[in-house]
Amino acid sequence: MTGWTTAELTAIDHSDELELQSERADGTLRDPVTMWVVRDGDDLYVRPVKGRGGWYRGTRTRHRGRVSSGGVDKDVTFVDADTEPELNDALDTAYRTKYRAYADNIVGSVVNAQARGATLKLVPR
Repeated sequence: MTGWTTAELTAIDHSDELELQSERADGTLRDPVTMWVVRDGDDLYVRPVKGRGGWYRGTRTRHRGRVSSGGVDKDVTFVDADTEPELNDALDTAYRTKYRAYADNIVGSVVNAQARGATLKLVPR
């Protein structure tokens, strides 16, 4: 598996939003969903505002998709990352720091137990 390049990580990290498209069973891409993305070291993560509903269910079909952010377009694998308490604490801090210009209740939509329980790591392929 190929990792993110430093340039890709930097571009996505400096972008506020990411467009995510998950693959359907037939391999076609669903419509893009706009979301926030955070970085932890050399990894990128997303969380659904509504937990395991909505677009998150689409990632369960093939665990594959495409993301676009900061001029980077990349095919990815979606990997569950909700079982590591230390990681979730670090991601909470990353979300609060990166999106501090937004109201607490908005940031709180991705910094709660429901969102934490559906954290996905974006692994380039």
